[in-house]
Amino acid sequence: MSYVTKSPWVIHYDGSSCNGCDIEVLACLMPMYDVERFGIINTGNPKHADVFLVTGSVNEQNKNVVKQIYEQMPEPKVVVAIGICACNGGIFKECYNILGGVDTVIPVDAYVPGCAARPEAIIDAVVAGLGILEQKRAAMEKGGAPAIEEPAAEVAAPEAAEEVAEEGKEEA
Repeated sequence: MSYVTKSPWVIHYDGSSCNGCDIEVLACLMPMYDVERFGIINTGNPKHADVFLVTGSVNEQNKNVVKQIYEQMPEPKVVVAIGICACNGGIFKECYNILGGVDTVIPVDAYVPGCAARPEAIIDAVVAGLGILEQKRAAMEKGGAPAIEEPAAEVAAPEAAEEVAEEGKEEA
Protein backbone atom coordinates (compact mmCIF):
# COMPACT_ATOMS: atom_id res chain seq x y z
CA MET A 1 0.00 0.00 0.00
CA SER A 2 2.99 2.29 -0.31
CA TYR A 3 1.55 3.56 -3.60
CA VAL A 4 -1.43 5.25 -1.88
CA THR A 5 -0.82 8.98 -1.73
CA LYS A 6 -3.81 9.84 0.42
CA SER A 7 -6.14 8.07 2.78
CA PRO A 8 -8.74 6.24 0.69
CA TRP A 9 -12.29 7.07 1.63
CA VAL A 10 -15.09 4.55 1.25
CA ILE A 11 -18.82 4.99 0.99
CA HIS A 12 -21.14 2.11 1.82
CA TYR A 13 -24.63 1.55 0.38
CA ASP A 14 -27.04 -1.25 1.27
CA GLY A 15 -28.98 -2.15 -1.87
CA SER A 16 -31.57 -4.59 -0.55
CA SER A 17 -29.80 -7.04 1.68
CA CYS A 18 -30.70 -8.91 4.83
CA ASN A 19 -28.15 -6.68 6.65
CA GLY A 20 -25.79 -9.61 7.28
CA CYS A 21 -23.11 -8.13 5.01
CA ASP A 22 -23.80 -4.64 6.36
CA ILE A 23 -22.98 -5.83 9.86
CA GLU A 24 -19.73 -7.31 8.53
CA VAL A 25 -18.83 -4.01 6.82
CA LEU A 26 -19.42 -2.24 10.13
CA ALA A 27 -17.31 -4.88 11.89
CA CYS A 28 -14.42 -3.80 9.65
CA LEU A 29 -14.65 -0.34 11.20
CA MET A 30 -14.60 -1.65 14.77
CA PRO A 31 -11.41 -2.08 16.85
CA MET A 32 -11.04 -5.81 16.17
CA TYR A 33 -10.41 -5.30 12.42
CA ASP A 34 -9.83 -1.52 12.40
CA VAL A 35 -9.49 -0.63 8.71
CA GLU A 36 -8.46 2.84 9.78
CA ARG A 37 -5.01 1.41 10.43
CA PHE A 38 -4.71 1.30 6.63
CA GLY A 39 -5.84 4.91 6.47
CA ILE A 40 -9.28 3.92 5.17
CA ILE A 41 -11.99 6.33 6.27
CA ASN A 42 -15.76 5.85 5.98
CA THR A 43 -17.64 8.83 4.56
CA GLY A 44 -21.27 9.58 3.89
CA ASN A 45 -20.58 11.88 0.95
CA PRO A 46 -19.94 10.28 -2.46
CA LYS A 47 -18.08 13.39 -3.61
CA HIS A 48 -15.31 12.54 -1.14
CA ALA A 49 -15.24 8.77 -1.70
CA ASP A 50 -12.71 6.72 -3.66
CA VAL A 51 -14.21 3.27 -3.07
CA PHE A 52 -17.91 2.37 -3.32
CA LEU A 53 -18.91 -0.63 -1.16
CA VAL A 54 -22.28 -2.08 -2.15
CA THR A 55 -24.14 -4.82 -0.28
CA GLY A 56 -27.38 -6.41 -1.38
CA SER A 57 -28.89 -6.91 -4.79
CA VAL A 58 -30.21 -4.24 -7.13
CA ASN A 59 -33.91 -3.77 -7.72
CA GLU A 60 -36.06 -1.28 -9.63
CA GLN A 61 -36.39 1.03 -6.63
CA ASN A 62 -32.71 1.37 -5.82
CA LYS A 63 -31.02 1.14 -9.23
CA ASN A 64 -31.19 4.91 -9.73
CA VAL A 65 -29.76 5.54 -6.26
CA VAL A 66 -26.81 3.23 -6.99
CA LYS A 67 -26.22 5.01 -10.31
CA GLN A 68 -26.43 8.46 -8.69
CA ILE A 69 -23.94 7.59 -5.95
CA TYR A 70 -21.58 6.13 -8.55
CA GLU A 71 -21.88 9.17 -10.84
CA GLN A 72 -21.28 11.61 -7.96
CA MET A 73 -17.96 9.96 -7.06
CA PRO A 74 -14.88 11.62 -8.57
CA GLU A 75 -12.68 9.73 -11.04
CA PRO A 76 -10.89 7.43 -10.53
CA LYS A 77 -13.19 5.26 -8.45
CA VAL A 78 -13.49 1.62 -7.47
CA VAL A 79 -16.64 -0.41 -6.83
CA VAL A 80 -16.64 -3.45 -4.54
CA ALA A 81 -19.66 -5.79 -4.52
CA ILE A 82 -19.88 -7.35 -1.05
CA GLY A 83 -21.82 -10.56 -0.49
CA ILE A 84 -23.33 -13.01 -2.92
CA CYS A 85 -26.45 -10.83 -3.31
CA ALA A 86 -24.34 -7.92 -4.58
CA CYS A 87 -22.32 -10.28 -6.79
CA ASN A 88 -25.21 -11.91 -8.66
CA GLY A 89 -28.50 -11.49 -6.77
CA GLY A 90 -27.90 -14.40 -4.40
CA ILE A 91 -30.89 -16.29 -3.08
CA PHE A 92 -33.14 -13.45 -4.24
CA LYS A 93 -31.96 -13.73 -7.86
CA GLU A 94 -35.22 -15.29 -9.06
CA CYS A 95 -37.49 -12.79 -7.29
CA TYR A 96 -39.73 -10.66 -9.48
CA ASN A 97 -38.29 -7.36 -8.27
CA ILE A 98 -34.55 -8.20 -8.35
CA LEU A 99 -32.52 -7.09 -11.37
CA GLY A 100 -29.42 -8.99 -10.22
CA GLY A 101 -26.04 -8.01 -8.86
CA VAL A 102 -24.52 -4.56 -8.77
CA ASP A 103 -22.82 -5.14 -12.12
CA THR A 104 -26.20 -4.97 -13.86
CA VAL A 105 -26.22 -1.22 -13.13
CA ILE A 106 -22.61 -0.05 -12.69
CA PRO A 107 -19.18 -1.55 -13.41
CA VAL A 108 -17.70 -3.56 -10.53
CA ASP A 109 -13.96 -3.81 -9.86
CA ALA A 110 -13.90 -6.42 -7.07
CA TYR A 111 -16.31 -9.10 -5.86
CA VAL A 112 -16.49 -10.50 -2.33
CA PRO A 113 -18.67 -13.63 -2.39
CA GLY A 114 -20.13 -15.03 0.78
CA CYS A 115 -23.28 -15.03 2.84
CA ALA A 116 -22.39 -13.10 4.85
CA ALA A 117 -19.01 -11.94 3.57
CA ARG A 118 -16.32 -12.13 6.23
CA PRO A 119 -14.63 -8.93 7.42
CA GLU A 120 -11.21 -10.29 6.42
CA ALA A 121 -12.44 -10.80 2.84
CA ILE A 122 -13.97 -7.31 2.77
CA ILE A 123 -10.68 -5.78 3.92
CA ASP A 124 -8.78 -7.83 1.31
CA ALA A 125 -11.14 -6.57 -1.41
CA VAL A 126 -10.76 -2.95 -0.34
CA VAL A 127 -6.96 -3.29 -0.30
CA ALA A 128 -7.09 -4.97 -3.75
CA GLY A 129 -9.36 -2.13 -4.84
CA LEU A 130 -6.69 0.35 -3.80
CA GLY A 131 -4.31 -1.28 -6.26
CA ILE A 132 -6.94 -0.98 -8.98
CA LEU A 133 -7.51 2.64 -7.94
CA GLU A 134 -3.79 3.36 -8.37
CA GLN A 135 -3.81 1.73 -11.82
CA LYS A 136 -6.76 3.89 -12.83
CA ARG A 137 -5.04 6.98 -11.43
CA ALA A 138 -1.87 6.21 -13.42
CA ALA A 139 -3.93 5.64 -16.59
CA MET A 140 -5.63 9.00 -16.11
CA GLU A 141 -2.29 10.76 -15.66
CA LYS A 142 -1.15 9.33 -18.99
CA GLY A 143 -4.24 10.89 -20.56
CA GLY A 144 -6.22 7.72 -20.95
CA ALA A 145 -9.56 6.67 -19.59
CA PRO A 146 -9.60 5.25 -16.05
CA ALA A 147 -10.83 1.89 -17.30
CA ILE A 148 -8.86 -1.24 -16.41
CA GLU A 149 -8.62 -4.03 -18.97
CA GLU A 150 -8.17 -6.78 -16.39
CA PRO A 151 -11.24 -8.73 -15.23
CA ALA A 152 -12.73 -7.88 -11.86
CA ALA A 153 -10.97 -9.37 -8.88
CA GLU A 154 -12.74 -11.96 -6.78
CA VAL A 155 -11.70 -11.96 -3.17
CA ALA A 156 -12.79 -14.78 -0.91
CA ALA A 157 -11.79 -15.97 2.50
CA PRO A 158 -10.03 -19.37 2.40
CA GLU A 159 -12.96 -20.96 4.22
CA ALA A 160 -15.37 -19.77 1.52
CA ALA A 161 -13.21 -21.24 -1.24
CA GLU A 162 -13.12 -24.58 0.55
CA GLU A 163 -16.92 -24.56 0.98
CA VAL A 164 -17.42 -23.87 -2.73
CA ALA A 165 -15.04 -26.71 -3.63
CA GLU A 166 -16.86 -29.11 -1.30
CA GLU A 167 -20.25 -28.13 -2.74
CA GLY A 168 -18.93 -28.81 -6.25
CA LYS A 169 -17.79 -32.29 -5.24
CA GLU A 170 -21.19 -33.07 -3.72
CA GLU A 171 -23.04 -32.03 -6.89
CA ALA A 172 -20.78 -34.14 -9.15
